[in-house]
Amino acid sequence: MSAKKVLMITGDFTEDYETMVPFQTLGAVGHDVHAVCPDKSAGDTVATSIHDFEGDQTYTEKRGHNFILNATFSDINPADYDALVIPGGRAPEYLRLNPAVLDMVRHFFTENKPVAAICHGAQLLSAAGVLEGRTCSAYPACAPEVTMSGGKFADIDVADAVTDGNLVTAPAWPAHPAWLKQFLALLNQPAYA
Repeated sequence: MSAKKVLMITGDFTEDYETMVPFQTLGAVGHDVHAVCPDKSAGDTVATSIHDFEGDQTYTEKRGHNFILNATFSDINPADYDALVIPGGRAPEYLRLNPAVLDMVRHFFTENKPVAAICHGAQLLSAAGVLEGRTCSAYPACAPEVTMSGGKFADIDVADAVTDGNLVTAPAWPAHPAWLKQFLALLNQPAYA
């Protein structure tokens, strides 16, 4: 495995597990992950939220940890990165309003670089207009956004993930084993070496 430089775009009230687990896992296997948030610098934090599935009609939300960013958004050039990770949570709902974020997301699709998005991360994909003709999983409440943007919503088990070309998606954090396994496999493919 050759080490990759991975960009993670996140923000306040990102889902705790969907941010911390991929950040730590990708780093543990030798990749260099830079976590950024618009209008924040390396050393700043974003608040996280913990989404849980407790038998209600939707997830519950609790305050999580402070996640320390290790890169400065305004310094980022997506061309310097091999892959992109988009965590879910509340952050994508406001990050999708930022044109610079959307341009960064588009870069990874234009250049056919690996992208992993989970849960509400599909909101960024939809807003960036990169889902046309693609299969994409997400938290089920995001299904209309996936289909309205020309994608095919993959209604899969909460512990599963799906790969379509350079895109790996999953419904929520219970899918981490499948989602990260598929993303790591993509990172190791010769096409992305």
